[in-house]
Amino acid sequence: MGEFLVDLRQWILALHVISVIAWMAGMLYLPRLYVYHCGVEVGSPESELFKVMERRLIRAITNPAMVAAVVFGVLLLLTPGVVDWGSGWIWVKLVAAVAMTGLHGAYSRWRRDFAEDRNTRPAKFYRYWNEVPTVLMILIVIMVIVRPF
Repeated sequence: MGEFLVDLRQWILALHVISVIAWMAGMLYLPRLYVYHCGVEVGSPESELFKVMERRLIRAITNPAMVAAVVFGVLLLLTPGVVDWGSGWIWVKLVAAVAMTGLHGAYSRWRRDFAEDRNTRPAKFYRYWNEVPTVLMILIVIMVIVRPF
């Protein structure tokens, strides 16, 4: 199986990058929708519109993109010669990717809270959490491109 993956490495990498870009689009936009959702009255037409937007974003883009990013990422990890497991950068990158996945889970939970009109958090809370995927993304890109250690 290893040789098969070596032959497809560039395709797997391209699909991984495409998936990560789509995933990050959702991870950056979803909490911004939550910020705006906090500013409208529960049960209002605007609130119902935000529910639709949030559901479509997470189900049609963010969830499938995360799954694809993980699948193609694992294939890259399994490809001989792609990763030096003795280097520190890969471990930092993997921890950051797991953190991004956990954050995705939190965003999903918060979407359900809005969908069921149970959100109790203020807009400021979501503004803060809107920055976390950016910090994780910066860390991941630096680890993969610069490989500082």
